[in-house]
Amino acid sequence: MPNSSARPTKFVADAMLGSLARKTRALGFETLYCANGDDKGLMRVAKSEGRIILTADKTLFGRASSGKVKVLLVSGRTDSRRLASILVAAKSSDISLIRGGPLCSLCGGGLVKMKRAEVAGRVPHLVESRHRLFLMCKACGKYYWKGSHWKKLRWLERILAEVPVATVS
Repeated sequence: MPNSSARPTKFVADAMLGSLARKTRALGFETLYCANGDDKGLMRVAKSEGRIILTADKTLFGRASSGKVKVLLVSGRTDSRRLASILVAAKSSDISLIRGGPLCSLCGGGLVKMKRAEVAGRVPHLVESRHRLFLMCKACGKYYWKGSHWKKLRWLERILAEVPVATVS
């Protein structure tokens, strides 16, 4: 059941988790990816913006934990295993996770639905002819459609079946 009073969980992912950062955005988490961030910078961002650090780095995990910053230690080699490890770590740390609507996997911007006629000439012709509904990022202009990656995202959504979804108005 949607929770209208809650806001989606905000993460900051370290440099080792770029692929996971893109997927968590698509799944409705506000995820900032710090490709070049040092540990102190990540902790500053997490504290100032109310974000939870996602890291596979045990040293960073220890520093953040002792620095009173919310942090989840991510394990696994695939994004699906990493996502499952986030759920386990959040549960054991008493951290509630809330999803919002899907976001742009590149920049985290909001997505708007568009019809085929609205994207004519802006996506590959073959894609345009095969799909009716598209999504466009309001921030960076990237277009999305239900391509082959969609099945993988749907499978990841099943992992998140227990995570409440916020209704953002």
